[in-house]
Amino acid sequence: MVTKEQLLEIKTLQDICEKDGGFQLKLNFDMLENRQGKRKEDFFHYEDGRLVGFLGCYGFGDKVELCGMVHPDYRRKGIFSVLMEQGMVEVRNTYSRILLNAPTDSQTAKQFLKNIPCEFSIAEYQMKWHETKLFEDPQVTLRPSISDEDFEAEIQLEVLGFGINEEDAREFNQELRNTITDQRLIIEADGITAGKMRVSESNGEAWIYGFAIFPNLQGKGIGRKALSNVVIRKNQKGLPIFLEVEAKNAHALRLYESCGFRAYHSQDYYIYK
Repeated sequence: MVTKEQLLEIKTLQDICEKDGGFQLKLNFDMLENRQGKRKEDFFHYEDGRLVGFLGCYGFGDKVELCGMVHPDYRRKGIFSVLMEQGMVEVRNTYSRILLNAPTDSQTAKQFLKNIPCEFSIAEYQMKWHETKLFEDPQVTLRPSISDEDFEAEIQLEVLGFGINEEDAREFNQELRNTITDQRLIIEADGITAGKMRVSESNGEAWIYGFAIFPNLQGKGIGRKALSNVVIRKNQKGLPIFLEVEAKNAHALRLYESCGFRAYHSQDYYIYK
């Protein structure tokens, strides 16, 4: 479990590193705030009582993403190498895929990764919504996921939409139900379950995750209408709205852009060998 004091320390260190490097780190605060302490997932390095190094491990089904940082004044001292060793001990026997996450524009991360047995996998865009005229469609609605049928629909959408095997999808979604306070939403079109998404409100921002429509219902405008409905509601609350998409997913990228989202940053992912 990450304490409120530790969350503040992580945020303070993040701000320093981002300002120094001109990039943005992906530290998944929605997950940090909901750690349950079942396994060791976060690693800290202090100097004179000050947090100067951090590594977070974020599990998603059969894969885990690692992302961290070291204060600019404490680099090249082996701090991050130690944090990585500690993290690897915890995740190596738990996950079949280990991904190392680095901001595309971080030269220090690129330099560090040259000494790690890994290879580039994918790039992911962070996108932010810009004021765009959108319309709510009453035929497409969103409601909380609450029933066993909803849960099974979420599992199938993970399998069909993201290629996750069913066992891992079931474990991941059960963990989401037990630990994450995000809004888990079922998308309905004309009363039929058509898709899902998860919306997190944290640090004064709204983030959209796990957005998927059943393949047989794609191409009918359901996704665009569902996304528009969510954006309208979050915008009415005065929240900036963000989401993430793989750079190679051209269809999703076009959908998001048509609703007013613009890429402002990217993350690179490397498969650890």
